[in-house]
Amino acid sequence: MATDDKSNILVVDDEAQITRVLKTTLTSLGYGTRVASDGGEALEIMKEWSPDLVITDLRMPNMDGLALCRHIRAQSRIPIIVLSVRGEEHTKVEALDSGADDYVTKPFNMKELLARVRAALRRASVPEQPEAAVIETGDFRIDVEARNIRVRDREVHLTPKEFDLLIYLARHAGKVVTHRNLLAAVWGENSVQQPEYLRVFVGHLRKKIEADESQPRYIVTDPWVGYRFEPGD
Repeated sequence: MATDDKSNILVVDDEAQITRVLKTTLTSLGYGTRVASDGGEALEIMKEWSPDLVITDLRMPNMDGLALCRHIRAQSRIPIIVLSVRGEEHTKVEALDSGADDYVTKPFNMKELLARVRAALRRASVPEQPEAAVIETGDFRIDVEARNIRVRDREVHLTPKEFDLLIYLARHAGKVVTHRNLLAAVWGENSVQQPEYLRVFVGHLRKKIEADESQPRYIVTDPWVGYRFEPGD
């Protein structure tokens, strides 16, 4: 049984084979599972049944996954994982900016999807708290007020913008953060169309915190989408 076997998961996809396989797999792991064929049907289900997580395709008739993400985010913070096909990078970004928490590319590996499900449910189970003055996660200890960072107990000196960038990533550990969201958070809304800022600063940050910047393990690139911060065990 899954450790979070009390969780309810709503699967939304117009491909019957996908909803059938996902329902069978998730149910066998102890999740309460229901399925819908498009966003409109999903919202009807949610009126009388409360999922703890939604897995949704992006391209569907009637109401697509993007519209569903926006509707859910207008009233709930439950995690949303979107399913997309290769080559839809722009749509993935739009989905994440619309409130999705993560994405998996079709055809997907079931183990990968289940790992993303567990991670999303785990993050959602942690009560929201005031932003911590000290962030201790994995290999990192970040003193926000003192603007001091240690990686594997080694002090690392960062510029103010590098520090702001790392703080934002650390506060969203394990989640894909889009280029647009990072730019807006660190440089302001007027900079969202200038991704060269990110490439330069992420490169500098990797030189300082990664053992091998050519094979980063902490700041992982999601091509054409954004970055994911993995703080280590």
